[in-house]
Amino acid sequence: MITVCMATYNGQATIERQLRSILPQLSNTDEVLIVDDQSSDDTIQIINDVFQESDIPHQIFINQVNQGPIASFERAITKAKGDYIYLSDQDDQWFSNKISVCQATFKLNKSDLVVHDAIVVDKNLQVIDNSWNHYNHNNVDQGVLGNLIKNGYTGAMMAFTNKVKQAILPFPRTIAMHDQWIFLVTKKNRYRIDSIKEPLMNYVRHGNNVTGQKRKKLPMILDRLTMIQCYWSIKRK
Repeated sequence: MITVCMATYNGQATIERQLRSILPQLSNTDEVLIVDDQSSDDTIQIINDVFQESDIPHQIFINQVNQGPIASFERAITKAKGDYIYLSDQDDQWFSNKISVCQATFKLNKSDLVVHDAIVVDKNLQVIDNSWNHYNHNNVDQGVLGNLIKNGYTGAMMAFTNKVKQAILPFPRTIAMHDQWIFLVTKKNRYRIDSIKEPLMNYVRHGNNVTGQKRKKLPMILDRLTMIQCYWSIKRK
């Protein structure tokens, strides 16, 4: 069973496109869990309209107050029942072979976490120039030190097993990035991580993205120090 966990917030411009790229890859034994972070636009209505045309099981959970993407993804992951859990942003576009390629990797290598590459595009799905090539050639073969210096793992390009889910929950309240936390816990537990060099989605970057934005140096340094503390606090399962 596969669970797709999605966090949404004012995503009316892109949510339909993303859902329609995901749903054909799922069966009616899978599920989609969406946590909405108090959207003020038509995001929820659009989601409901899309699922009226689909037999894929789904649930929508609405946060009582705006909590941000980390807490929203944690809520969705906590409720996931799948053997394999895929994280999804609201504004990307999955390629039609994303799940089949990832599932083949899971089964062939007995992977615990799989991460793949992506094509970085703008809101019109046009490829962004080489200044974004750190995504087009994602650094997914990192060790812990390299990851703590600069996280090379993007949640929207990750999938993991229920075993990893049990290890990563609950999220520490102080983590700066949920995807980096997932990598660090998986690495510390010596679970198997496999990377797929093939791009399996369009990763959309635009001014409204919650993640992927450039941050000022001081907060970034503080975030790194916090993640180091969190890493050393991880207890192996």
